[in-house]
Amino acid sequence: MIDPVVETVWRRLSPRMLVVHPFQEVVRAAPALVGLLVAGSSSGGKGHLWSVAGVGLMVVLGMLRWFTTTYRVTPEHVQVRRGLLTRKVLTVPRDRVRTVDVTSHVLHRVLGLARVEVGTGTSERRHEGRLKLDALTAAEAARLRVELLHRSPATSSSAASTVSTASPTASPTAVTVTPPAGSTPAAETELARMRPEWVRFGPFTMSGLVTVGVVAGFVSRLVSEGNVDLGRVGPVRDTWQWFSALSLPLEIATVVLVLVVFVSVASTLGYVLAFGNFRLTRHAEGTLHVTRGLLTTRATTIEERRLRGVEVGEPLLLRAVRGARLAAVTTGLRAAQGAQRGGSMLLPPAPRERAVSVARLVLPRVSSGTPDATDAPDASGAASPVTAGLTAHGPAALRRRFTRAYGVHALALAALLALWWWAGLPSWTWLTVAALLPLTALLAADRYRSLGHALTSGYLVTRWGSIVRRRVVLECDGVIGWNIERSFFQRRARLATLTATTAAGKQGYQVRDVDLAEALRLAAAGSPGLLDPFLVEARTVSTLSANSM
Repeated sequence: MIDPVVETVWRRLSPRMLVVHPFQEVVRAAPALVGLLVAGSSSGGKGHLWSVAGVGLMVVLGMLRWFTTTYRVTPEHVQVRRGLLTRKVLTVPRDRVRTVDVTSHVLHRVLGLARVEVGTGTSERRHEGRLKLDALTAAEAARLRVELLHRSPATSSSAASTVSTASPTASPTAVTVTPPAGSTPAAETELARMRPEWVRFGPFTMSGLVTVGVVAGFVSRLVSEGNVDLGRVGPVRDTWQWFSALSLPLEIATVVLVLVVFVSVASTLGYVLAFGNFRLTRHAEGTLHVTRGLLTTRATTIEERRLRGVEVGEPLLLRAVRGARLAAVTTGLRAAQGAQRGGSMLLPPAPRERAVSVARLVLPRVSSGTPDATDAPDASGAASPVTAGLTAHGPAALRRRFTRAYGVHALALAALLALWWWAGLPSWTWLTVAALLPLTALLAADRYRSLGHALTSGYLVTRWGSIVRRRVVLECDGVIGWNIERSFFQRRARLATLTATTAAGKQGYQVRDVDLAEALRLAAAGSPGLLDPFLVEARTVSTLSANSM
């Protein structure tokens, strides 16, 4: 039993953060500091003194973060207290802990530190459901992750005995947990590991576009705050003069070529840095553990009992090279920010066959145990929902796809024609849009081919999308409700959109533009008995209406 006096002891972060926090503050304020230096130098003032003063201020603020931040872990809560003028205490009940992410940036790794983020799965859109400890020692962070998620009785008793014998004033870095004598490390099974040949999918992720935006924003801020005239910089001036001498087609081709090369290189580099050393394992405590990253390492643990399904995503460019990515549909992860940032990623962009095989291994009750066999049935003899055939949505859904695509295209073309006629817009704008009509038809056809659904092995399977085609396999036991929506145009086409509401992932997954009778059948079969009163009432109303006519 933990001593109640020890429970109230607030502990500080690692003293090594006195190096990390000031460095982070200086880097965050770097554009403003450089702007002060350039502005002061160009005006003949003492810009370097202002820059030094700014650096000193950032260092002091960074040190104050360590002095004003404390935390404690009790049997019931995890609490963080921070703030100098305004004290703030964030409390997370331990029974509400859903995820524990352990992240180590370059400087953290040099100093042997790690940042711990405890997520509860609530208010993730506003970052209110997460508690951050930046930073603990790597050993303490790993111990805390195991303690909060696995909740092993042996671990708890060991931790309790260790804490109770520790000095109340001791630093948290001095607290260690010794496993019980004779114990063995928890068994783990490796499900996937990063392979060098997967790097070929890097250029097709288009993540380099984010790098373009970041670089452009940094340069713009630097130029604005430093009052720098790029026209006076020799290389920039010469390049602009050479570019201005080109014809319009060559200018467009040059910009596109440079952008493609830069984005491809940046995307490949980002892929390697983000997913290097990737590893997915299953632990005997009932968790999936994902580790990834070269410079910045990140470890995410997902409890399998909270797993409700998987999502296989195929962006258009990635699909062209037979690639896909895999994400978990589970409670407690930040699906609102995307799989890559939110921690729900189970497999980075990789061969589609590998994504499918890992999905089959991750899903409960349908794994065949053969990682490379993507078409084998599960133990019950039924086909895996990841590879099961899907039911098409019929000609009405096909007409709706082409009608919507042609409608948007016609509106854009009409607007450009009007601007060309009355405002003198160049004619090549509407001619280009008119020439893209075949691509619109191909997009509409691809969107229809992507539509499909199935109900098999206790899972609802739905697929949609063209720019990003997604196939979601959702456990029916995790569905808490069904919504059927019909717009004016859907009613005329006798179609409906069925939404399976769940507490996991994006909280709702749609079967789009399906026949109304099929939507009702899926809902009734997915949750037997849930819709029976409504279906009986609907049949009664239909019968009375027919008799009155």
